Amino acid sequence: MKDVVLIDKPAGWTSFDVVAKIRGFVRAEYQAKGEKPTKKQLRVGHAGTLDPFATGLLIILLGDACKQAGDYLKLDKTYEFTAKLGEISTTGDPEGVITQKSSSQPSEKTIIEVLKHFSGKITQTPPAFSAIKINGHRAYKLAREGKSVEIPEREVTIHTLELVEYAYPYVRCVCDVSSGTYIRTLVEDIGKVLQTGAYCQQLRRTRIADYKIENALGVEDGLKSLSDTLEY
Repeated sequence: MKDVVLIDKPAGWTSFDVVAKIRGFVRAEYQAKGEKPTKKQLRVGHAGTLDPFATGLLIILLGDACKQAGDYLKLDKTYEFTAKLGEISTTGDPEGVITQKSSSQPSEKTIIEVLKHFSGKITQTPPAFSAIKINGHRAYKLAREGKSVEIPEREVTIHTLELVEYAYPYVRCVCDVSSGTYIRTLVEDIGKVLQTGAYCQQLRRTRIADYKIENALGVEDGLKSLSDTLEY
C-alpha cells in the first residue's frame, strides 16, 4: 500500500521524529518539483508509539490513511525485550535514574515459573512516562514537570511470553501481546514477583498483526521508497 510505510525505527528517535523527518522529506520533494504540497499530501502519522530507547516496527500512515490510525492501534503486537534484574529505573527503561535493588540471583527454573504468571489476561498500571493523555495532557510531560500522574489500571492480554536466554542479570524474552500492553510495566511487574526489581533495558517491536519487521525499511531507505510513490 503506497499510503502505508513500514519503518524500522532506530534507538534514540521518538516516533514523532520519524513522522517529522518523513513530512519534511515529502515537502522538500514537492518543492523540488516546483509545487506546493497540499495539506493532504503533507499529512503523516504513525500507528502506535515506540519509546525513544526502543527499536523496531513503526507503521507510518500517509494522506487519508491517517484516518485509520485508530484501527491499527487495536492490533496485536510482538516484542523482543531484555530485562535487567537487580535494578529499577524511574522510567522503567535505561533513560531513567537507575537504582540498585537486590543482588539475589534467581534460577532459570524460577524465571520460567514466574513468566507463567503473566500469561493470559492480566491487569497493568501504565507507566507515568507514557504517551497516555491525562486531562488532555501527555502523561510523560506531566511526569517530567514533577506533577503527580495517576493512570487507572487496564486489562491486557499476554498471548505468549517465552524465555529466550537467561544470563544473570539479563533476561531475554519474546512476547505476543494485545494492544495497550506496556512492556516496561510487564518487566517491572516480573521484577516485583521475583523480588529482585527489574527494568526494560532493550525493546524491539517485530510485528503488528500481519505487518512484520522483515518488511520494514530504515529511515533513509524509507525516504527513498517514497520518491516513487508521491503523486505530482
